[in-house]
Amino acid sequence: LLQAFGGGLVQPGGSLRLSCAASGRIFSAAVIGWYRQAPGEQRELIATITNGGNTDYKDFVKGRFTISRDNAKNTVYLQMNSLKPEDTAFYYCTAGRLRGIYYYADYWGQGTQVTVSS
Repeated sequence: LLQAFGGGLVQPGGSLRLSCAASGRIFSAAVIGWYRQAPGEQRELIATITNGGNTDYKDFVKGRFTISRDNAKNTVYLQMNSLKPEDTAFYYCTAGRLRGIYYYADYWGQGTQVTVSS
């Protein structure tokens, strides 16, 4: 239903673009959210985008990461710039809904590993 692509190894200061492909039924109705989980850490929400294109970011990625969606391709992107070693984590895309200011993930896709290291 959801599949994340594009992870890899990148040097500090570098960039990566993650993609999340979703089935049409889920994609068209859903808010899409990216999460990440580093070893030994709790999973954390990074950014969300509504089907109308409204975006929200957590403070630790504001100004560095950009979430966007291509509705014709049922795909959401996460452009990550100025990457830091602390961005190293397994990244997941999800489909869910907003209730007020809170995002709830209903579907989880397979993740992709991002490693930032010199």
